[in-house]
Amino acid sequence: MFLVNSIRRNPYPIVLFTVMLLLTACGGAQKVADSAQIPVQLAPILPKASLAGSIQIDGSSTVFPITEAVVKEFRAHNQQIQIDSKFSGTGGGFEKFCAGETQVSGASRPITKAEMEACRQGGVAYIEIPVAFDALTVVVNPKNDWANDITTEELKRLWEPAAQGKIKTWQQVRSSWPAKPIKLYGPGADSGSYDYFTEVITGKDGASRSDYTASEDDDILVAGVSNDPQALGYFGLAYYEANQTKLKALGVDSGNGAVVPSRQTVEKSEYRPLSRPLFIYVNSKAAQDKPELRAFIDFYLTNDQKSVQSVGYIPLPAEGYRLSFLHFQRGKVGTVFGGEPQPDLTIGQLLRKQAEF
Repeated sequence: MFLVNSIRRNPYPIVLFTVMLLLTACGGAQKVADSAQIPVQLAPILPKASLAGSIQIDGSSTVFPITEAVVKEFRAHNQQIQIDSKFSGTGGGFEKFCAGETQVSGASRPITKAEMEACRQGGVAYIEIPVAFDALTVVVNPKNDWANDITTEELKRLWEPAAQGKIKTWQQVRSSWPAKPIKLYGPGADSGSYDYFTEVITGKDGASRSDYTASEDDDILVAGVSNDPQALGYFGLAYYEANQTKLKALGVDSGNGAVVPSRQTVEKSEYRPLSRPLFIYVNSKAAQDKPELRAFIDFYLTNDQKSVQSVGYIPLPAEGYRLSFLHFQRGKVGTVFGGEPQPDLTIGQLLRKQAEF
């Protein structure tokens, strides 16, 4: 592990106790005072002039805009480092990551047990780093003048496997809506957004109708909905934020009234159950062996709040990034989720899991 002396002088149990005490006293992770500093000093990085090499990144299309913003800024200061940043979906990204083909994998859900085993067999130990919160956004075409909100039960009726070939019109979803055909757009099966949506809406991972236009490229989904007055789709908040003139977001009612996705409704845990954390996973050995990778993750965590906001997602509280610094510098490998789905996880719950790890 690349553990620095300042961490040795501040044993983790003391840090953990301090963080948990602050979380409890403030009544929630979001409310911890900025003065609650975790004493972390970054691992030494070589002078910029001596940094070279390459970094391979793949994974979630939802996380991609954040990583791309960081990459663009990082390249301006480190032109000798070659960064290949792509997206093939969370599942596709983990396949490459666990095979050792990439050093960083973006994920819009936690790593699964099957992927944990694939990484174990591939000899890849990983550091799990939450980078933001997202709100899966249900959208329609702006010319749609009948739908302004939708319930989670209606979403289930529309997207569950039993709907395939049967639920074909808007009126079948809600009787007051017109008997017009409904055209569906959504992430493909390799997408973490697909995994999360099916888990919380239909109640089972992967349980979705398949007769819809699917893509791991969210820009394709945006184009589909924006060009089809009868369309409904879902994808990450950033893609809606970047295309508000071409899309209309529906409020989602999970039993307490319809709530529109936004930074405020996610931070207040009001937009549920479609808000969820976003991650990057870093190859631990590569981070030790490659100073250019260590410098990139250092830069990523230092600039993450700014990058997250610039692309339309919800940044974590400062405590979340400080905990990520701590875990990264200690080389803390593994996942806080044990390979289990995490439906309806709030920001406060995420920070508590980080602090307990």
